[in-house]
Amino acid sequence: MTKQFDLLQFLPFRLNRLAAEMSKRLHEIYGERYGIDIPEWRVLATLGARNHATAQEIVLSTRTHKSTISRAVSRLIDMGWVERARAESDRRNLELQLTTIGRKMHDEIVPLVLLAEQQIISRLGSDLANVQQSLAQLESALDIGQSG
Repeated sequence: MTKQFDLLQFLPFRLNRLAAEMSKRLHEIYGERYGIDIPEWRVLATLGARNHATAQEIVLSTRTHKSTISRAVSRLIDMGWVERARAESDRRNLELQLTTIGRKMHDEIVPLVLLAEQQIISRLGSDLANVQQSLAQLESALDIGQSG
């Protein structure tokens, strides 16, 4: 007889719910104020951390569908927050980067989301180090490097 499947204890299900809820909570902070959605924030955050990236690199890093990232990039370009530029490593390729206003918006949003993150994870107390270590072990088991 097989073990009863408990969806609420199934790790992939729990991690997905946590990630979705965290994204939703953070969106409550920047969404209305800055007029961007979750995929647009993912593009903005990725470019803020890397300075430049291709759309495909953002797809791989964020694990977000390419059409979703494409729409987010198009909207951020229309807003004047992101621009396309020739890649220095290969002039045939285009990379994305933040514009001056995009960098300003990124730099305004980051402290807000970091504060929200801190308020949520503060409930972990001394368990935070163990959670961080466990997440790193899961990432390693799934061959997910720090660069995405």
